[in-house]
Amino acid sequence: MKETFLSFVYLLFGDPRHNSLEHRLFNTVSLVNAFLNIFGALGSFYLPNFEVIFILNLTSGLLMFGMYILARVKNLYYSLFWPFNITILTYLSAMWFYNGGSLGGNHYYFIPALVIAMILLRDHRVWVLYLVYIGFTASLYTVEYYRRDLVTFYPNDTERYLDAGGNYIFVQILTGILIFILSRNLNIERKKSDSLLLNILPGSIAEELKKNQSVAPVRYESISILFTDMAGFTKVAEKMSPEELLSELDRFFRSFDSIIKNHNMEKIKTIGDAYMAAGGLPVQNKTHPIDAVLCGLEFQRYMNDEKEIKLLKNQSFWELRLGIHSGAAVAGVIGTEKFAYDIWGDSVNTASRLESSGIVGEVNISLATYEQVKDFFECEHRGKVTAKNKGEIDMYLVKGLKEGLADPRDPLKPNSKFKEMYLRIQNS
Repeated sequence: MKETFLSFVYLLFGDPRHNSLEHRLFNTVSLVNAFLNIFGALGSFYLPNFEVIFILNLTSGLLMFGMYILARVKNLYYSLFWPFNITILTYLSAMWFYNGGSLGGNHYYFIPALVIAMILLRDHRVWVLYLVYIGFTASLYTVEYYRRDLVTFYPNDTERYLDAGGNYIFVQILTGILIFILSRNLNIERKKSDSLLLNILPGSIAEELKKNQSVAPVRYESISILFTDMAGFTKVAEKMSPEELLSELDRFFRSFDSIIKNHNMEKIKTIGDAYMAAGGLPVQNKTHPIDAVLCGLEFQRYMNDEKEIKLLKNQSFWELRLGIHSGAAVAGVIGTEKFAYDIWGDSVNTASRLESSGIVGEVNISLATYEQVKDFFECEHRGKVTAKNKGEIDMYLVKGLKEGLADPRDPLKPNSKFKEMYLRIQNS
């Protein structure tokens, strides 16, 4: 029921995923005003000068509805800013002369009209907008002062009080609706901005940044860093169009994002065809080496599945080199205009060397990681492997979960015994 209602609201006023706050507000205000003015035209027959009131309300209502259609269908809301405001000001000015002048209640509408105009204004020429509104209202008071004969006043105080009171109450209702619409749309915009921030920063880091405008760097004594790189990327990429290349990388990295989320890992960044993630931060935990290895195994299975599909179609494919190292690092946010959460330290460099010295299709881990995961995974010692600028490093290939720890239906899925051991480490 709620989804159906929201779909209807988005159909009328615009979808927050595709339309800006100003666009949605313009759609809302123009449509509401259109219906109110048309309704006001139909309810003006009891007035002495109903012909004029009827024409003013109907004409302005139809103009507003036309602007709503153009804004909703043709996306022309910004170009309609001044026609929209001039229509409102002309209508209110005419009603001033035909419905009691300053003694009536129509002048109350100038206040929400200016508020709406200020919200919709995008070019920051606020002084122009103020001058226009001040000019209209000052002119109306001046004309009334010198030419009271041009104003149609109420025949008695009762009608004046009723009309002024009714308009005042109606403006309060209209302002309340406007504030509700605005706050609702601001909440939607806030959620969108929060979602975008969470796409580039971990949740706790994003909250700290919003509260303090900065993030203090944190040293972690033990985290696990995972690096991947597409083997043969350049060769395969040469045969693809830029659109195909980006689409393929986006598809792979989206899948990687989903995998790391399932294994309590944090995506750090992508650089070209390289992908970097880490476990044990920003919230520290003791299971990060296990999480990283599970993540790595699933990465490689995903890439192997993709390889089989490509081979069946006789298409070129990428394979993955993957390295994991556990150790100390410093994490923090750099930049002031475009924020980036990153990690630094010798452990990061070592993890990068584990990846570049890795074997395609395998999960290559360091001795430091091996010591923390050896009870969970079958590992094959590669011996000491020479890594650039790091000398010889003990490396291990993870072959899978240990016997008795895997689900019989899926060799990469932990069984209940694995989970019990995992929870003991987590809670220790």
